[in-house]
Order: sequence, then structure tokens, then C-alpha cells
Amino acid sequence: MRKSLLAAAGVLSAAALVLTGCSSDSGNGDGTPTVVTSTNVWGSVASAVAGDKATVTALYTSTDGDPHEFEPSAADTATVADADILVMNGGHYDAYMEQAAKSSDATVVDAFELAGSDEHDASDHTDHGDAGHDHGTENEHVFYDLPVVAEVAGKIADALSEQDPENAGTYRANAETFTSGIDGLRTELAGIRKAHDGTKVAQTEPLAGYLLTEAGLADAAPAGFTQAVEEGQSPSAADRAAMQDLLASRGVAVLIYNVQAIDPVTQAMLDVAKSSKVPVVEFTETLPDGVTDYLAWQRAQIDALAAALDTEKR
Repeated sequence: MRKSLLAAAGVLSAAALVLTGCSSDSGNGDGTPTVVTSTNVWGSVASAVAGDKATVTALYTSTDGDPHEFEPSAADTATVADADILVMNGGHYDAYMEQAAKSSDATVVDAFELAGSDEHDASDHTDHGDAGHDHGTENEHVFYDLPVVAEVAGKIADALSEQDPENAGTYRANAETFTSGIDGLRTELAGIRKAHDGTKVAQTEPLAGYLLTEAGLADAAPAGFTQAVEEGQSPSAADRAAMQDLLASRGVAVLIYNVQAIDPVTQAMLDVAKSSKVPVVEFTETLPDGVTDYLAWQRAQIDALAAALDTEKR
């Protein structure tokens, strides 16, 4: 997380949200459940479960900016105050939603909290090759942890069913369909693991760590480099040199480039990768333009990663 930015933005935005968090009755007035999510990633998951039976609104939808730095508007705070269900990433990724939830009567689904729960620790990560996730690393990008995303869908179905019992069967069926899609993505990752287990890759920041781990890939980027980029700081000269040498020597098979966390340092590393013929795969933190389906978004990224790895292997 970008701690310095969150410290400044989080206090201001959280204060606004807390002040309005209980200012009005929830819902949209016609009995249809309302779901508000912090980003369009979680909005797409909620929409897959809700179908046409509930209203889903995502606060952060930009394809260019950085969700860590988002500050909600007055209209956003009113939207949150009216929600029946809040879906957030948690882990201080969307701190404004965490603060709002404290003063809201809405049902809250916190993905990061689910990731660290005992229920999740006993889940089926091992079904697809013993991914060995370690949530103790505090990687807040849990929207790249496919089992967690499936759990979020289930929790959203539970919350919607409680709000709207008449359509509970539809919500639960939609969640099951979505989870089947997640299983398909995990099968693709298992295929990557079978073909490339232990292969070294590098990320400009630890965005897709959970997904890479499940795919059997090792992020060889210097930890100091990726941590600095994630926190919006400039990596040390030593870490920059280490990352540059890693790419220039083709010590990794692929560079995974977060196109929503670009600065002169990451751009320089992208240039090194390209000049060294290291395949580059672009990953995002929100849904790209024209994409509204979580499964389609992740499938495209996984397919691009697999193609890059196969190219490098040849």
C-alpha cells in the first residue's frame, strides 16, 4: 500500500464518509437491494452475483489512476450512506471504505478479512497444486487471489439473500456459476504450473503475487524495489541496479508491468526489458476499458502470461 498517501488521503476521505455514513436510510426506495463496492473489480464480482435483481455501484472505475490514492466525492459518500451492502478490498487498499463501514448499518463484505480468516486458511488452495499462499506477507491485492474472490461472491450472495429472500435462489445460483468460472481460471493456472513450475518472473510491484504463486512462478524482483514502487517512493540506487541487471541479463522469463503504477523508474525498467527481449505482460488494478466481467479480465491476463512464458521457453 502507498502508506504516505493513504495517511493523508485516508483521514480526509474517511472523515467525510463517517460524517454521512448514517445520514439517510439505505436502499433505493423500491425494495431492490443496493450494493456499493470500492472498485469496479469488486463491482464486477457483485454484478455477477446480483444479476438484474439488485443495483450495484462501483466508486472507483478509472483505468488510468491508482486506486490506492482515490478520494471519494460528496456524491460518493452519499452513495455509500445509502448502501444495503458494502463490498471492499480491505487491508487499507480502500481505507475510505473501511472507515465508512465502521459507522454504517450496511452488511460489509471485506475481502482481505476473508483472506485471513480460519475458514479461508482451510480452503481448497491445495486442490490446484498447493499454491502455498502466505497472507502474513500483508499483500492487499487479494483480487488476484482467486479462491478469495470466489469466497467474496459467496458472501455477497448470502448478504443479498438476507436482504431479498424472494430472490435468494437466483443469487446463490449466480454465485455458483461465478465460482465455476473461477475454477476454470485456476485450471489454467495449474496448466502454467505444470509447464513452468519454478520459472522466475519479475513484477514492477507485488500486484499479482497470489496468482503467480498459484501458477508456480517465482517473483525474482528485488523486494526493496517492488515495495518502494508500491508505496509511491523511489527505489534505492542499489535496488534499481539489481532490477536492471535482472532484466538486462534475462534472469527472468517475463516482466509483469502494472500499467496503473507508472513512474520514471518503472518506465526505465520497461525499456530495459524491451531492449533485452524480455516478454512484457501488462496487468491492471481495475477493469480495462470495455471490460465489465471479472472472469474475462483475469482470463485475458492469464492467457497473455501463458503465451509470454511459452514464447520465452521456445
